[in-house]
Amino acid sequence: MTTAYYDIFNGDADGICALHQLRLAEPREATLVTGVKRDIRLLDQVIQVRGAELTVLDISLDSNRTALLQLLESCRVFYVDHHYAGDLPPSPNLIAHLDPSPEVCTSLMVDALLAGRFRAWAVAAAFGDNLHDSARKAAATLPLDETQVERLRELGELMNYNGYGQKVADLHVPPQDLYAAVKPYADPLAFCEEAEILALLRQGLADDLHRANAVPPLRETSKGRIFAFPAEKWASRIAGVFSNEKARERPDTAHALLVDNGDTTFMVSVRAPLARRSGADSLCRVFSTGGGRAAAAGINALPAGQVEDFFQKFFEVFSL
Repeated sequence: MTTAYYDIFNGDADGICALHQLRLAEPREATLVTGVKRDIRLLDQVIQVRGAELTVLDISLDSNRTALLQLLESCRVFYVDHHYAGDLPPSPNLIAHLDPSPEVCTSLMVDALLAGRFRAWAVAAAFGDNLHDSARKAAATLPLDETQVERLRELGELMNYNGYGQKVADLHVPPQDLYAAVKPYADPLAFCEEAEILALLRQGLADDLHRANAVPPLRETSKGRIFAFPAEKWASRIAGVFSNEKARERPDTAHALLVDNGDTTFMVSVRAPLARRSGADSLCRVFSTGGGRAAAAGINALPAGQVEDFFQKFFEVFSL
């Protein structure tokens, strides 16, 4: 009986580049399961699968625990992730590589597993995840000049920008299509030279960032800044890049961005100070749809009635 394969990955730069590295090393045809960056409970989409091999990348194990436990009854699961995981299920069908360290992303973890065979893709992913120091350390091991490193930075940030949106229709390029576009390229610099898709993302990013930078802070202290965007497609698309830019602009300061979901809830992006990458995940997990990493986390649907509570906790956490 032929084994069915599923590749399940976050639709941002890190998820796409992690899968790309693995499939360059071990090519195989698989059913792809992905979505917008905030669509992290992807195992719910395959919960009825039996007897398959699943590769799961860049989505929290803890957020997918219920579906994972059911899948492990009959499926083999290879899991690589850098988000909060909680307790590891004790199953012989699970091979897990989990590391929530704030300077690590899933693509860098895959890079380590592959002994650096396709490291330039991991460099791009790390830049996309706002891990600039980690990206540059990895890039320093490669024969790259500064112009080439900057191309990888732009590539990672454009791919990451493309993952943000309320739904796939909001994105410039569906994540499966972006993965299909990079799939033929072992060298990301060749992709940068030849891929027309990047011009579309570059223009979209410039337009959305122009709108975002016109918005002043909603709340501001010496410890943190909070911004709020309206219920428009550009607002959810630019959320990640805008939050990362603001974090780099003031590395000693925490940042939060609320984007109106248009249904009395808000999508929230939180960045801990780059000088002290901790607290974002624990803050966001206080709220029912929150999660993420110590340095960067979010809440998918913060009820309007809890906004002031979030503001209070935000300034409490980042004033310590």
